[in-house]
Amino acid sequence: MQSWKRAKRVMNPLLMLALGLMLAGLAAGCDGGGSGGQPGNAPEASATQGGGGGLASPRHSGPIKIGFAMDTLLEERWLRDRDLFKAAAEALGAEVVIAAANGDDAKQISQAETMIGEGVDILVIVPHNAAATAAIVKRAHSSGIKVLAYDRLVNNADIDLYVSFDNEKVGELQAQAILKQVPRGKYVYIGGADTDNNAHMFKQGVFNVIQPKIDGGDIRVVYDQWSKDWLPANALANMRAALDANAGRIDAVIAANDATAGGVVQALAERGLAGRIPIAGQDADLAAAQRIVEGTQTMTVYKPIKLLAEKAAELAFKLARGEDPRADRKVNNGKIEVPSVLLSPIAVDKSNIDETIIAEGFHTREEVYKNVKQGGTLSPKPQEAGPNASLFFEQARRRAIYAAPRCTKNVHL
Repeated sequence: MQSWKRAKRVMNPLLMLALGLMLAGLAAGCDGGGSGGQPGNAPEASATQGGGGGLASPRHSGPIKIGFAMDTLLEERWLRDRDLFKAAAEALGAEVVIAAANGDDAKQISQAETMIGEGVDILVIVPHNAAATAAIVKRAHSSGIKVLAYDRLVNNADIDLYVSFDNEKVGELQAQAILKQVPRGKYVYIGGADTDNNAHMFKQGVFNVIQPKIDGGDIRVVYDQWSKDWLPANALANMRAALDANAGRIDAVIAANDATAGGVVQALAERGLAGRIPIAGQDADLAAAQRIVEGTQTMTVYKPIKLLAEKAAELAFKLARGEDPRADRKVNNGKIEVPSVLLSPIAVDKSNIDETIIAEGFHTREEVYKNVKQGGTLSPKPQEAGPNASLFFEQARRRAIYAAPRCTKNVHL
């Protein structure tokens, strides 16, 4: 009898071990282990190689989950970013959670905290306030979540990656276009939101070009003001003030984007000056494209948003998997040199609008020329634009691809 009890004591652990192995096997079968899942939905984690060459394990099984915390969806441009980014990320097999704060700093921080609490694998943020959102980066990092700044930089924070356009170049293109039209005279600068780092970069680019003319006495900047929250109504008030302060005698206006340019055009129209004063904007909004062909806005700067959204989605996916995004440039944000991927913008005016934003399908020709009367005033359709049209478009696309991987240019704010 005692020998039987001793045998039972020995067998019990063995039985428990066998039962545990059986349950583990059943659980693995229920999880769909092996190669039966869809590609990209549950990326396999490989063990990290010696020297850091392998992939880090995902934070959980299943699809990569990307949080996209946006400043606003109240402007046409950002609706495009949302849809294009979501489509690109989902095509890679990721799940995307989107929230927009519509210019409310506290709300954006709260939305980002919710995403962090829900266990996103990476946070992609379009900051409303470049300084306030540094708190989001810190909280994400404390939870082991990397942060990618989309289009706008976050200042004084350890951002993991910044993907945008060369925003100083945007301002330089604006100034160069207006300078050709007005080499000397009274200039007005209508800025964007003072809280947005991009607004400062656009302005820096503009003054890179016009400062020598200012120093030489050819140009006088007679009005220079920010437009709170990028609102056209605030730009309208600024432009009215500029006209009042100068008795309506203004020679050129550079607006920080197309929405603020719309406010400028409205103020000029009230004084009977629309179409008589050159105006620069940027973003290639539909209303701006229509104003260009109608003659009330001189130019815009086209930033191929599809390229930006797809590149950002690709790099966010890589970061979430622990891969090196291979950023080729660095931008100083006041704290660190942020690894950055900067795409090239394209200047657009009446002479090349068909071969750029229309040819790429950013806007249709019918939309752009909607308000232009028939009878010889329409520009030729893209296929009728001559033998160099396709070549021009291909060159434009190539210019939009970010700088060669070997480029190590540092950009300091």
